[in-house]
Amino acid sequence: MNYRLLEMIPGLLSWLTLILMFLLSWLTPIAAAIFIILFDIYWLFKTIYLSVHLRSSFSKMKSNLKTNWQEKLKNLKWENIYHLVILPMHSEPYGVIRETFESLKNNNYPKNRFILALATEERAGEESKQIAQKIKSEYENYFFKLIVTNHPKDLPDEIPGKGSNESWAAQEVKQSAIDPLKIPHENILVSVFDIDTQIFPDYFGCLTYNFLTCEHPQRSSFQPIPFFMNNIYQAPALARVVSFSATFWHLMQQSRPERLTTFSSHSMPFKALVEIGYWHRNIVSEDSRIFWQCYLHYNGDWRVVPLLYPISMDANVAPTFSKTLLNTYKQQRRWAYGAENIPYLLSGFSKKNIPLKAKLFWAFNQIEGMHSWATNSLIIFALGWLPILLGGESFNYTLLSHNLPMITHRIMLAASAGIVTSAILSVILLPKKPNWFKPYHYLGYFLQWILMPATLIIFGSIPALEAQTRLMLGGKFRLGFWVTPKGRY
Repeated sequence: MNYRLLEMIPGLLSWLTLILMFLLSWLTPIAAAIFIILFDIYWLFKTIYLSVHLRSSFSKMKSNLKTNWQEKLKNLKWENIYHLVILPMHSEPYGVIRETFESLKNNNYPKNRFILALATEERAGEESKQIAQKIKSEYENYFFKLIVTNHPKDLPDEIPGKGSNESWAAQEVKQSAIDPLKIPHENILVSVFDIDTQIFPDYFGCLTYNFLTCEHPQRSSFQPIPFFMNNIYQAPALARVVSFSATFWHLMQQSRPERLTTFSSHSMPFKALVEIGYWHRNIVSEDSRIFWQCYLHYNGDWRVVPLLYPISMDANVAPTFSKTLLNTYKQQRRWAYGAENIPYLLSGFSKKNIPLKAKLFWAFNQIEGMHSWATNSLIIFALGWLPILLGGESFNYTLLSHNLPMITHRIMLAASAGIVTSAILSVILLPKKPNWFKPYHYLGYFLQWILMPATLIIFGSIPALEAQTRLMLGGKFRLGFWVTPKGRY
């Protein structure tokens, strides 16, 4: 099938669903009302299902945080494993980058097994270079190697973004350090961290243990749980709910490894990265695309190993409330632009010898996931009243019309147990409290979850629908890579 037509699938399906909701509510309001009730019941059971996974992952994560991973490594041949950490930066302030390097410096894995690449952008200007050199002078003595790379601007066949920068950095480090030192590629794990990523002390012990004990170490990516909490106390309530919601989604996904793809900060074997030709340089969602590059290159012999161990990243915070909301929206839209992977994998499936069952599973999983992202919240929280509004007098005099609001309200009330679970876990997971944080603040951090329906629509469905629409229209409507501003305010 034509690649352009494949790009249109996510947007067409989402818009068709929403248009049908209006048409059915007008032409056949009884059928629409029954669909809404059944859909709300489905949402209730899905909420229960995901809540079970959330609690399971949370329990395993707590156990992993208490584990002495260095002790577990003693009986394994870990001494020859090197960690290449690529940290793409743009114009982030010194304070944010320093926090990241402090966490790397304080981790419990031997620092003489680290090669760090601080990947700067030429287009970011002179100040960015000066910050990178300052970081290098302060921290290079703590690690085996700390290399600053500078990604040139306006290279052909690439768009400005993380993927192009990371690829440039990885090749620079390979040529300047890895190959001259004759370090076997199969002994290197490469971790790509957003520049605001702060690791917990035993992250690399946990990562190395999983690499050495999993069934297919050279055919696996390794995914931690992203906690968007570095600056959570600076974030307004809406941004906090969005950040916690993202954290909980990825926490739940760790209990469903068969569905996992890579996201944001993750790790993988360097040997495989070289063999597939590094990250694609002309896409927005390089963090998930790298999974599909590997999956297709190795004819389906690729998977993601859930680490069930956290890393910490920034919540969206800007100097003003309105700017924070705008940045949150833009970040969600960029994440939702991962729909660009659907045409890539569908096109790739037609050329690869992958079992049909696996192709169908992944095709449905990705399409359904993007479709749900763009439509579910709108159907549940915004469009459930359509049959009453558009169904006309004949429908409004029926018993179903009278009971529809009551039925959907009760189903949604039952489903709100999932929100309560999220509220409790969000309070439990709060990092070290600042001095100003008082006991009564816990109530605000609990009650903030009443904003969740609004956040699911404003920072969930709508940006996802925009991203899919842009991909569907193509041309000048396509998204470029948007760098989420980082700072401390």
